[in-house]
Amino acid sequence: MQIPLSAIAALALPSLLAACASVPDAPASPQEAYWSALSSHCGKAYAGSLATQDARDADWAGKPMIAHWADCSDERIAIAFHVADEDAHGGWNRSRTWILTRTGSGANTRFTLKHDHRHADGEADAVTFYGGATDAAGSAGAQDFPVDAESIALFTREGLDVSLTNVWRVEVDPASASDAAFAYQLTRANDPTRLFRVEFDARDPVSPPPPAWGW
Repeated sequence: MQIPLSAIAALALPSLLAACASVPDAPASPQEAYWSALSSHCGKAYAGSLATQDARDADWAGKPMIAHWADCSDERIAIAFHVADEDAHGGWNRSRTWILTRTGSGANTRFTLKHDHRHADGEADAVTFYGGATDAAGSAGAQDFPVDAESIALFTREGLDVSLTNVWRVEVDPASASDAAFAYQLTRANDPTRLFRVEFDARDPVSPPPPAWGW
């Protein structure tokens, strides 16, 4: 007996649908996954501390720190970096904000990191808005930012020659990760001994601090 084609199609359809349902979504580009992870922390704040032991950073050792996702949009994320300082107004140095922006889309996305440095009165520091831009895809959990030409000119003008080969790194896990962490790191291409790194426990949010100076 010949089975009608319509009956064959009806029998095959459930299997076909099941097979389609089991196919995972196409993986996002590393850049898309990175921005998604970074954005998942918007509005939250996390406690952290210095994770490295370079003698040049002795003044940072042991000081409580907070990273606060203070301002977020589709194209920009501003993370205020607060460092405990008994000599500062209110007991915290609120002079630093990391600003990450993105341009492009998908695999063509590139990120920029800038450092907004302010005084307690909100005025810009002489050394501010320096940073760099990604020149590679990076990964879903980390992006590197080699120093850009604008920042090299600023460092040269201000006599900060040691910073002319800076490379910053920002690492992040999604807020949903059981071991979520966030880290900011500085190295220098011409100095393999230089390593500054602060790490934050992104599993347990803390109360957001007051705004960074000038924000």
